[in-house]
Amino acid sequence: MSELETPRKIADSVESVVVGKRDVIEKLLIALMAGGHVLLEGPPGIGKTTMAKTFSFSMGGSFNRLQLTPDLLPSDILGSNVFNPKTGGFEIREGPMFANVVMLDELNRATPRTQAAMLEAMQEGQVSIEGSTIPLPRPFIAIATQLPAGAAGTYPLTEVQIDRFAMRVPMGYPSPDEEKLILTHIDALDFPDVQPAVKPDAINKLIGATRSVLVSDRVKEYAVSIVNSVRSNPDIRTGPSPRATIWLYKLGRAKALLEGRKFVLPDDIKYVAPDVISHRAVLTPEAEGEGVSSEKLVAEALNAVPVPKE
Repeated sequence: MSELETPRKIADSVESVVVGKRDVIEKLLIALMAGGHVLLEGPPGIGKTTMAKTFSFSMGGSFNRLQLTPDLLPSDILGSNVFNPKTGGFEIREGPMFANVVMLDELNRATPRTQAAMLEAMQEGQVSIEGSTIPLPRPFIAIATQLPAGAAGTYPLTEVQIDRFAMRVPMGYPSPDEEKLILTHIDALDFPDVQPAVKPDAINKLIGATRSVLVSDRVKEYAVSIVNSVRSNPDIRTGPSPRATIWLYKLGRAKALLEGRKFVLPDDIKYVAPDVISHRAVLTPEAEGEGVSSEKLVAEALNAVPVPKE
């Protein structure tokens, strides 16, 4: 199987269940190929969990869904050291974080302590349980959702936590035609029979191939200029960190490979920029009061920064 067949097979498999969300599927693939995690945002009932489950089954990996609540402890997610009466000793029992795809539903309902426990898993691809460090399965991607800011029983994600997500991807309502199609096939969609389109080893090879995609100095400078343009905006209180620039670079490579190229174009950077930068740009209170959005500021930066000519 060629490198390009792997993402196409996954996308086609997911689309057999999820109706009309090809752009979201593509962004999940790009994040997976780049080794990043996704914050999936949208109103309840639009199929975010179905998207994550189908995506996992299609890539032939394991899937765990975590419903975050305020009483959830870090050990409930990561695992713990438990006593085995048969052996008379302690052994590590791995938590639900040990899967290829982990759905963190309503992440901001978890307490800051539990949210912080996920940072090592998301950044390092490993979990520490009572002094023992255990690697997570490969590939590994966390797909999280969150409730609207200020909702009852929520704990706002810190800037550090939000920065761990490579992309924040909006997922909206289906069109009327898509919603009609959902009704037509609802019985099959309620109990989908999704067969693995590929194997996890194919995903690992795809991730390796993504790292070999070439990025010219001009494209690197373009990515840096976009991030610095957002940082210098007077409506920004805290600008995007260098991690934003790194993810523009990594996700740009994934987008290029998805398009069948071994080199990155400025358009690849421009495509991923809104989903990479907007959740990392913190507005000033005055800008928030005036209804300014970080998405608008990112769009202004993309229009202001000259696109390099190759």
